[in-house]
Amino acid sequence: MVTKAAIGAAQPRRKLGAYRYVKRLLDVIASIFIIVLMAIPVFIVCVAISIESRGIPMFRHPRVGRNGKPFGMFKLRTMYADAEGDIEHYLTPEQIAQWEIEHKVENDPRVTRIGRFLRRTSLDELPQFLNVLTGQMSVVGPRPVTYEELEWYGDEVDEILSVRQGITGYWQAYARNEATWESGQRKEMELHYVRNIGPSMDARIFFRTIGSIFSGTGR
Repeated sequence: MVTKAAIGAAQPRRKLGAYRYVKRLLDVIASIFIIVLMAIPVFIVCVAISIESRGIPMFRHPRVGRNGKPFGMFKLRTMYADAEGDIEHYLTPEQIAQWEIEHKVENDPRVTRIGRFLRRTSLDELPQFLNVLTGQMSVVGPRPVTYEELEWYGDEVDEILSVRQGITGYWQAYARNEATWESGQRKEMELHYVRNIGPSMDARIFFRTIGSIFSGTGR
């Protein structure tokens, strides 16, 4: 298992000049706009989540950020409250094996009805704009991972942690469930973003993500 101690301070692959500062400014502006715009809708969704299944409607999941700094990633709850603590009650042995590798399960029975809608539209990710505002994440970047998932990067851990993780990214927008850790495709897609980071890459990912949200594909 990759531990905090095993992660050194990641260094950027190349100097990106004004890009880093402009991107951070846009992150702050976008996060403030979305937080203000979506405050009431998110509150209504939180009430609906609590009505369908008892439990806290929003939670923070432990993730690893830039330079290996841990943080809690905000998400709206899409599963039953005891879904992760009692997985044997919900999942078959085959599904548990898939969950342990990918942290995703096809047709997951633990997902609530409103949770399916939130995942399909990616609205469960909205609270992550709080992470963006505080500088823990960016709007676009590699998806935040757990310490266990960092093992998949091997010697390239420092490289993937050299940038802020994102609400959406190259893997999220172009493949998602079709590219897995086990196949190695997710790792390569996330690293592809880091190695080709820049305004044009961010713009393509952003607009593709917006299109997926409106089409309801959840990508």
